[in-house]
Amino acid sequence: MLMNLQYIVVVVLYLIISIDAINCKGCVPLDVFTFDKVISKFKAAIIKFDVAYPYGTKHDEFAKVAEAAYTVPDLLVGEVGVKDYGEKENADLAERYKVNKDDFPVLKLFVAGLSEPYTFSDPEFTADNIKKFIRTKSNVHIGLPGCLEAFDKIATKFSQVHDPEIKKALLREAEDLWDKTTGRADQKTAEVYVKTMRKALEKGDDFVDNELKRVQSLAKGKMSKEKKEEMQQRINILQSFHHEEL
Repeated sequence: MLMNLQYIVVVVLYLIISIDAINCKGCVPLDVFTFDKVISKFKAAIIKFDVAYPYGTKHDEFAKVAEAAYTVPDLLVGEVGVKDYGEKENADLAERYKVNKDDFPVLKLFVAGLSEPYTFSDPEFTADNIKKFIRTKSNVHIGLPGCLEAFDKIATKFSQVHDPEIKKALLREAEDLWDKTTGRADQKTAEVYVKTMRKALEKGDDFVDNELKRVQSLAKGKMSKEKKEEMQQRINILQSFHHEEL
């Protein structure tokens, strides 16, 4: 009787672990029947091709992205579980997008209007880097810690233009927005955006790159957890001024 009870407990635990591994909050499981139908409804879709029962640090980081994206209606976060045994579910989808099982997990970003997806290739497989990848390639905003969407959009425009007069106009827009910002934390964040733009106008386009390198170097030093988080948020804001042309 005891052995049977132990067996049941083991089976139940295994099922719980399996369910947790398959599902992450806000993440939509996709297969060959639903894939094209579902992703076509969104402006952007970040899809993870992985083993059928994913687990581990990378899966956890992707789950953070899925949870953060629940307020972003234009973005789908999905998973394709690929099996290389039995009926080999979704192996055809992996083959269609040239995904090799040896590279799992593989992230593909599908953007409306583009025939081919982008592939996430950053060696640092973190939630923040995945978010940056989505923002850069799709213009769908998914927030990073310490960033404000309205200021991110101004920062992106600021980084894309070279005419000083247009930059000054964007700075005035950011200053006006700062005046309207409420809440001590958001006001402090808005101040960082504005001061960065002022310095960039004063010192030239290289300022943001140089400041980013400086802050990243400082962040590697020994400091309190709170200070570390503050530095990372500043890095996130500075990276809002980096934008690749699509």
